[in-house]
Amino acid sequence: MKRRRGIVAALASMVLALALWAFWLEPASLSTREHSLALPRWPQSCDGVRVAVLADLHVGSPWQGPAQLRKIVQTVNAARPDLVLLAGDYVIQGVVGGRFVTPEQIAAELAKLSTPLGTYAVLGNHDWWLDGPRITRALEAARIPVLEDSARQLARGDCRFWLAGIGDFWTAKHDVKQALSGVNDAAPVVLFTHNPDLFPEIPARVTLSIAGHTHGGQVRIPGIGRPVVPSRYGQRYAAGLVVEEGRHLFVSTGLGTSILPVRFLVPPEISILRLQAQP
Repeated sequence: MKRRRGIVAALASMVLALALWAFWLEPASLSTREHSLALPRWPQSCDGVRVAVLADLHVGSPWQGPAQLRKIVQTVNAARPDLVLLAGDYVIQGVVGGRFVTPEQIAAELAKLSTPLGTYAVLGNHDWWLDGPRITRALEAARIPVLEDSARQLARGDCRFWLAGIGDFWTAKHDVKQALSGVNDAAPVVLFTHNPDLFPEIPARVTLSIAGHTHGGQVRIPGIGRPVVPSRYGQRYAAGLVVEEGRHLFVSTGLGTSILPVRFLVPPEISILRLQAQP
């Protein structure tokens, strides 16, 4: 009997420790991870360009309030990337324990991001569910261009490439052809969008696609994987670098939470992509 009580107590302590980790310590953490991507057709003149990706901020979700957003902005600026891409879902819709933070307040903090090539944004499904035009106005008032099915050329010294933003796969037009219609030379194209389910529609002309949305499933169980990924493709585009038929996609696991404020072995991440020319 005494031994049984000891086993029960040990199991209870383990469950409590896991719960504390998954519902508090990990969601409240912040990590910066640099990923080196060797890309086909990426020019030597742009070798080493560093792109910070902030996805799924969900400001107002537990542990991801305005104070954490300030910390994220400060951390990105300290990392000194060349470019910041905001991959959508700035607000929250229906997360347990969350509280609403206005798009205007969020945009005002994001306006403090400072990089040589600028900060650009697309919208996510939560943004459209709230009020897509309002969030667009807030970001653009903060001098953050929102690229919805459009592209512009970025340049620094001899480095030149196109940046294309595509609307959300679930809730917006997401017209890839329209976005790329203005690309009028052979410079490489970096494309970003919210939902990676768009990737099968991306042509080989695009050097790198970047997305968020999945949160990496928020939970990853060793030996099993990610039980819940909000994608029609399951775990195929859940997280990290995906290469299919020579086309490259990077999916950020993001920073906030949705539905349940839980993360387990998928910590909130500022993803910094170092873009390198293939040898």
